[in-house]
Amino acid sequence: MKRIISLCCLVGFGFSSIAQDVVQIKKVVYPSGYEEQLNVVYTTAANWEGKMDLYLPAKERGPSPVIINIHGGGWNKGNKESQTGFSNFFKKGYAVANIEYRLVQVAPAPAAVEDTRCALIYLIKNAKQLNIDVNRIVIMGGSSGGHLALMGGLLANNHLFDINCKGVEQIKVAAIIDKYGITDLWDWAFGPNKTSKSATMWLGERARDEAFAKSVSPITYVSKLSPPTFIVHGNEDPIVPYQESEALHKKLLEAGVKTEFITAEGGLHGNFPKDKNTEVNAAIMAFLKDLDIHN
Repeated sequence: MKRIISLCCLVGFGFSSIAQDVVQIKKVVYPSGYEEQLNVVYTTAANWEGKMDLYLPAKERGPSPVIINIHGGGWNKGNKESQTGFSNFFKKGYAVANIEYRLVQVAPAPAAVEDTRCALIYLIKNAKQLNIDVNRIVIMGGSSGGHLALMGGLLANNHLFDINCKGVEQIKVAAIIDKYGITDLWDWAFGPNKTSKSATMWLGERARDEAFAKSVSPITYVSKLSPPTFIVHGNEDPIVPYQESEALHKKLLEAGVKTEFITAEGGLHGNFPKDKNTEVNAAIMAFLKDLDIHN
């Protein structure tokens, strides 16, 4: 399914790979009855600690669905503290796990993928304690965060990048929300549409290794067993080629995977005008409701 939302302008970049260097810290506002657990360490790598912020609904409601949120920034910028837009999920009783991962300055590819998988595995391992439903895990991100959300979900029980977080065999997510994410690293680094230094920087010394680039590309892992996937992308995106999302959507359809693709007509890269954001967010929640993920 493919839908088009017309846009006349954009007001910002949100999950952009041109995020500012200044660390933005915003307070997440959550409903009464929720509790927060900030900077929970979900993995370690050398001297680096991977942390997530958890927002958990009251246990009396029973095991809750959970959304893993992943910030963007070209794998070289951004932070979890910049992410606050979870109100639609709180209204539906979701727990939220807002994660950070190793930026390229700490470690190049595939480190960020390894961390994303570790966050997913941490939630599965600690599901009972956190009162979350392992059958209702949604993973979401924008730009490079969209890439990591796709990798986290599409890898499923392929444990190629689970070297730091072993011990869970049955790994799955109920849905992926991909906002203008990178789907083919080789294409973004050297393709015919738009290329990016963020891609070659993240791939590092292996930037010219096509097989490696494909191994950290979500489109490589699409199969008939892939999770339902929602995609949104502006067709005038100057940073991540719109064609990346087109190719992913086509491959999902060919595999028989439930998917919805919204084109933001005239949209660039990141936050759309408020009314269009409202439309996209409503479409996301409708997509998840149709999958019976809401409480």
